[in-house]
Amino acid sequence: MRTIAVSIVTPDGPVYESEAELVVAKATSGELGVMAGHVPLVAPLAIGSVRVKTGNEQDVVAVTGGFLEVRPDKVTVLAQAAERAEDIDVDRALRAKKRAEERLNQKREANIDHKRAELSLKRAINRIQVAQLGKK
Repeated sequence: MRTIAVSIVTPDGPVYESEAELVVAKATSGELGVMAGHVPLVAPLAIGSVRVKTGNEQDVVAVTGGFLEVRPDKVTVLAQAAERAEDIDVDRALRAKKRAEERLNQKREANIDHKRAELSLKRAINRIQVAQLGKK
């Protein structure tokens, strides 16, 4: 099967570089699957995972938004933040999830930013899920 170059980059630098047969990412409009020769496109990403598959192997990277750029020979993910499954500190993610849930359970007070707490919760849950996917 033909492969496509994959690059996941954040403002802090590259997080992942590889060749893949299939790249699956969660765009704001739904899940996208990309193979070599795909038509060019740019799509905004949601908080989710980018799965990079080659043969029976799969690498998983947690991303917190950004953009997916597809060219026939390369997929580039420009993410606000990204973390490989094996690099995720699950205990830290669990603590962040708990803090976000506590903030969301508080009554709507002027000093609580609920939108920010919701995003924190989504990021924490995503990191936990990606860490679990990476262990499979």
